[in-house]
Amino acid sequence: MAYPERDLIVDPRSGFCKSNSTFYSKRNPLCLPPNPSLDVTTFISSQPQRGTTAFIDASTGHRLTFSDLWRVVDRVADCLYHEVGIRRGDVVLILSPNSIYIPVVCLSVMSLGAVVTTANTLNTSGEISKQIAQSNPTLVFTTSQLAPKLAAAISVVLTDEEDEKRVELTSGVRVVGILSEMMKKETSGQRVRDRVNQDDTAMMLYSSGTTGTSKGVISSHRNLTAYVAKYIDDKWKRDEIFVCTVPMFHSFGLLAFAMGSVASGSTVVILRRFGLDDMMQAVEKYKATILSLAPPVLVAMINGADQLKAKYDLTSLRKVRCGGAPLSKEVMDSFLEKYPTVNIFQGYALTESHGSGASTESVEESLKYGAVGLLSSGIEARIVDPDTGRVMGVNQPGELWLKGPSISKGYFGNEEATNETINLEGWLKLEISAISMKMGFYLLWID
Repeated sequence: MAYPERDLIVDPRSGFCKSNSTFYSKRNPLCLPPNPSLDVTTFISSQPQRGTTAFIDASTGHRLTFSDLWRVVDRVADCLYHEVGIRRGDVVLILSPNSIYIPVVCLSVMSLGAVVTTANTLNTSGEISKQIAQSNPTLVFTTSQLAPKLAAAISVVLTDEEDEKRVELTSGVRVVGILSEMMKKETSGQRVRDRVNQDDTAMMLYSSGTTGTSKGVISSHRNLTAYVAKYIDDKWKRDEIFVCTVPMFHSFGLLAFAMGSVASGSTVVILRRFGLDDMMQAVEKYKATILSLAPPVLVAMINGADQLKAKYDLTSLRKVRCGGAPLSKEVMDSFLEKYPTVNIFQGYALTESHGSGASTESVEESLKYGAVGLLSSGIEARIVDPDTGRVMGVNQPGELWLKGPSISKGYFGNEEATNETINLEGWLKLEISAISMKMGFYLLWID
């Protein structure tokens, strides 16, 4: 293991350093680019593309190859810069159901130094208006059906598929572009754009944080680059065929399936909306190898196992990633009994940590029931007594604090919430119980 300070004496079994009461990850260290002027889109595009197909629309079968992806990302970015006038620091809102074109928008916007934010498509007009008032987007990418939820006079690019009938807009929004047309335009050749720094904000996704109302989490290009670097290092994620079962307005869906999978060269089959049968049909049709599920869906797979296996060919499925809530030993045993060729890997992270926290990455690790694994690459952790503030040691319970290049700087326009959650040293304080084990750092779910 490598550590940031050369003079640290770290227990190789637990990753714990007595001199500063800090746990260090036992994973491989992150390889982060040293260039301070680097946007995350450029970092992703610089990775060797091992795969051929980047995205598949599960409902239509329409495919986007990696070469097509980067071609249209460049075209959309060019249109946004030269025709719409998007500049570094501008906020661009995505209000859209899952689509193979969300990654195109996300990567294009961030390449300009503009900031991506998303909204839940199920939110009311009032909830969306409140988020718009706080984030102040210059432009919104949305569908004809969702556009009426937006305030009048806001600038919109429509993302409807070409074969979909566009309904009449009733909200008075100002349509300044059609995404499908932007993707067809040849670039202008004028490539002079604003310099983007790793410390610039790249994304602002809304989260409840550890407590309280929804807040805009500030994500820098460095935060997202650290996430991508960790994703690339997880070699088991390469050459996989994922089914995107989670909403892409959420941090997990957007980071994993608009960024991480692109960098690793994996294929993602995107469900426009989730349904158990739709998911299983996609596994069979596209020979998917891995699913990312919340525990209730995993339980549904257990309860309907006999019918599902009789109806669908699931032999390609090898892995399930599960997070969001603890899995009991009984649930894991039941799943492995019903699906003996599929391994379950758990993980813990949150919007503020950009996919970093703890996870199980091998079958051996996954057999530690009730645990969500070793610390992520590049992450440091402390266990702190919430009452006294004392930093605890190995095998002692307390509140979990995390630190590393993937940890957010705070919440947009909310200094009070930032100070409550992230201290001056950069430690993200999580209001959950945790315990550090003797044989390495394992985060346990404790009610």
